[in-house]
Amino acid sequence: MEQRARVLIDCIDRKGLVYQISKLFYDLNLNIVSNREFVDKETKRFFMRTVVVGNFSTEELKDKLNSITKSDANIKVVPPAKKSIVIMATKESHALGDILIRHYDGELEANIVAVIANRDNLKDLVERFNIPFIYVSSDNISREDHEDILLKELKKLNFNYIVLAKYMRILTPKFVSEYQDKIINIHHSFLPAFIGANPYKQAYDRGVKIIGATAHFVTNDLDEGPIIAQDVTPVNHRLDWRDMQQAGRDVEKVVLSRALKLVLQDRVFIYGNKTVVF
Repeated sequence: MEQRARVLIDCIDRKGLVYQISKLFYDLNLNIVSNREFVDKETKRFFMRTVVVGNFSTEELKDKLNSITKSDANIKVVPPAKKSIVIMATKESHALGDILIRHYDGELEANIVAVIANRDNLKDLVERFNIPFIYVSSDNISREDHEDILLKELKKLNFNYIVLAKYMRILTPKFVSEYQDKIINIHHSFLPAFIGANPYKQAYDRGVKIIGATAHFVTNDLDEGPIIAQDVTPVNHRLDWRDMQQAGRDVEKVVLSRALKLVLQDRVFIYGNKTVVF
């Protein structure tokens, strides 16, 4: 029976790679449905995302690709199946609500396993969509103890990514290392500008003419992880920082959903503190 797979290759560039890989697909009688490649000229790093259809063994295909790419290669052969996500939130509903609606309408290529929040005011919203809501209070407890409880809850679940939909707490290095390259955050600013708390107040004080949002992977450097997607909207002197915040919420939910779609479709390669996005 024919199967479809996304072939993801990240390796040192050298002459003839595209030809050799394409020839391998041809020799294995695989049809190339789509293909994108990119070479970082400064680092000589090669990236390729190809969708193939045919009869093949995943392990055999990976072995043959490894023999072509040789050293320092990262190769994945991924079936285009729905991934699973856990959403973490605090009390703002716009980013979470947008994801829930997209999931309900069948637009989100993922299963939402649960929503975990450190406040309970979003419980009714989440349960309207028949999705489990897990409340882990952060009141009167240290950050470390709170995260220990979170980690215990997460260990009970089977998922691919954690999505921070306005989860307004800084994660410790212990938590981040547990899910390295698996945590996606939406930051209410066009990074690298206005890092940290209340960026809209910072933007207002600076007199900016655009505000934006940035979706990125979480690292131990606050708001400085590899960027997946960004967007902006114009503002002017008539808006105070609260007006900017309201306008920014529309950008935030669109950018987060766009980034999530890219990740779920295996279109994002993390490379150092940057991404290659196909």
